[in-house]
Amino acid sequence: MSGRTEGGVKDRGAGVVLALATAFASSLPTPAFAHASDRGHVLLLPTGYYIAGGALAVAVSFLVLALLPPTALDRLWRRRLTLFTFGDAPRTLFSLISFAGFLLLVAAGFLGSRDPLSNPLPLVIWTLLWAGFTLLQGVLGNLWSWLNPLYGPWRVASRVFGLRGDDGRRSRLPNWLGYWPAFVLFFAFAWFELIDPAPDDPARLAVANGLYWLVSFIAMLVFGYDAWSKRGEFLTVFFSMVARFAPVERVEGRLKLCWPGAKLLTAEPLPLSGTAFLLLTLSSVSFDGLSKTFFWLGLFGVNPLEYPGRTALIGIGSFGLVLTFVLLAAVFALAVFLGQGQAGDKHSFGEAAGLLVWSIVPIALAYHVAHYLTVLLVDGQYALVALSDPFALGWNLFGTANRMVEAGVVAGAESAWWLWNLQAGVIIAGHVLAVLVAHGLAWRLHRQPSRAALSQLPLTLLMIAYTIFGLWLLATPTAG
Repeated sequence: MSGRTEGGVKDRGAGVVLALATAFASSLPTPAFAHASDRGHVLLLPTGYYIAGGALAVAVSFLVLALLPPTALDRLWRRRLTLFTFGDAPRTLFSLISFAGFLLLVAAGFLGSRDPLSNPLPLVIWTLLWAGFTLLQGVLGNLWSWLNPLYGPWRVASRVFGLRGDDGRRSRLPNWLGYWPAFVLFFAFAWFELIDPAPDDPARLAVANGLYWLVSFIAMLVFGYDAWSKRGEFLTVFFSMVARFAPVERVEGRLKLCWPGAKLLTAEPLPLSGTAFLLLTLSSVSFDGLSKTFFWLGLFGVNPLEYPGRTALIGIGSFGLVLTFVLLAAVFALAVFLGQGQAGDKHSFGEAAGLLVWSIVPIALAYHVAHYLTVLLVDGQYALVALSDPFALGWNLFGTANRMVEAGVVAGAESAWWLWNLQAGVIIAGHVLAVLVAHGLAWRLHRQPSRAALSQLPLTLLMIAYTIFGLWLLATPTAG
């Protein structure tokens, strides 16, 4: 895990931030904060065997899928179990409650403790929302559509000012923009998360979140809620894509169970901007793990045992964030191009890449869970304490203000064993599921099974290489 402030010792996930908010907040004073949670000591484990086994598991899954008849897997993917039906009536209420909680958190950022481990705003945004809620989206489906603090206020404003629905608006988000607004905002938030000197400062984070909510709300009034939330508001775009992996779906009010990843197989091809957005979500988490490794710091002559802090590494970090995305995008494009060439496909490169990029979702989700697991386990406890006393006034709203935080849950030999195995298992499972999804998507492009399997060979090699890279990131020494 990587630190989020100067002298810090770990990550904290990412915050909701706009480029404008980032530029403004970056001009504020930036005190350094130190974080208390520990990284699991996994370096003494026989990681070479895990890495070899993970790569072999992904390769074997490809061979097995190449021999299975597509019709059998297609029938398996299509199976659904209907549970119950419920309407959208409570959605506005849940969103308004979420908005009230958001306002309370922003107020706590300004008025509460300056310690990011005692103030609920950094802990909720970085830990519960980004690290934890992403996992819930991948397991339970699109909960964010009900808890988004923008939806309820937009509905209220629409009724008060007599605004028409999205279909009737004159000013809508131009189609040629695609997902580029969400891409730019996600890059800004990734920079804020990984490069900014002090994203944990409660006051800075309050400014960033407040400005981002205000700008997003205005954009929704101008372009319509659906148009901006689906292609401009990066958090909604990201959560919606992750929710496609969940084994829960809701169709016309009916809640159904399906196989994990089944909804990815019915997705429409993404445009270039959407493909770039998905690749950016994966590359940013990958760089988060890479940026504090001895290997990366050694490339720039930085002594990892004398970690200089985030301010001294702004240039290196910015370069690395861009480079990681460019390399991943280039390798993914090459894999798709070679695969389509081997299969003799008549589909355009853009269509093939826009469809096959959905197979990245299981990998991105797996990396997210494995990367932020220790943050969630430790800082989740700090969040429970801080939420009971949001303004540091001695309150105990939920009876957890005096709870003892057990940071040792991620430290020690025993913890290292189960933590490493869980993280490694999640990454390997994510890549295996990605191979499975990629094959299902390839069958949509190539009706002949042999061509579908042949087209996936370069992409499978990429996934094997990324499995090795991900497991190496978990095991290699880190600084800061």
